[in-house]
Amino acid sequence: MEWMDVLGVDACGKQGWVGVALTDGSYAGSLVDRRLGALIERAGDVRVIAVDMPLGLIEKGWRAADLEARALLGARRSSVFLVAPRPAWQETDFAAAGDRCRELTGSGLSRQAWALAPKLLEARECRAVDERIHEVHPELSFQALAGGAPPAYAKKTWRGQNLRRSLLSRAGLVLPDELGEADRVPADDVLDAAAAAWSAHRIALGTAVRVPERPERDAEGRLVEIRY
Repeated sequence: MEWMDVLGVDACGKQGWVGVALTDGSYAGSLVDRRLGALIERAGDVRVIAVDMPLGLIEKGWRAADLEARALLGARRSSVFLVAPRPAWQETDFAAAGDRCRELTGSGLSRQAWALAPKLLEARECRAVDERIHEVHPELSFQALAGGAPPAYAKKTWRGQNLRRSLLSRAGLVLPDELGEADRVPADDVLDAAAAAWSAHRIALGTAVRVPERPERDAEGRLVEIRY
C-alpha cells in the first residue's frame, strides 16, 4: 500500500500487533496482525516504522534510555519499565532471567517485563533486517503533544483516552470513529499506535527527539535509544 507514508505499531495482547498508518501526518488506515513481520509486509513501502517495544539491548546495567525517559515523564514514569540486559532475554524462564538480570544490574526482573519477552524478541528480529524500524514510547509522544507536561490521566481511563485522542487531533492526527481492522483492538493500544505513528512522522521529517541525547550502542553497534 504505497499511500502509507509512515507506520506506528503497538503490541495488543493475543491479537498480536496494531498499526496506524499516516500520510503527510494524517490518519491513513489501520492494520492488525498476529505477527509483526506480516503487519509490516502488508503496510508496504512505508518510510519509517515506529514500534512501542524495547529494541536495543545492552550487555550490563540498565539502559540510559529508560532511566532518562523515566526522569522526563515524572508522574508517568511508571509507564517505562527498566529493560534487562540482553543476556537475560536469552534465558528460557522467568526465574533464570531474573537471576541473570540481578547478576548484571543488581536488581531482579519484573514479571510484567518478562511477559513481553516473546514480542520483544519478535520485534528485535524484525529490526535486525529492517532499518526503517525505530523504538518509541507513546507516553513521551503524548507528553510532547501536550506541550511538555505528562497527561493528567492514565491511558486506560475514560478521561485519559479522551485527552490522548484530543491531543492527537490537535496535531492533525484525527482518529475516525470507525477504524476498520483496529475496531476490535482495545482503545489504549490504538491510541499508543497512533502516538507511535506521530513519532514516526517526526522521525521521517528529521525533527524527532532522541532519548538519551547521546545514545549507547549495543553489541552490534546499533543505537540504543527511544525516539519521539
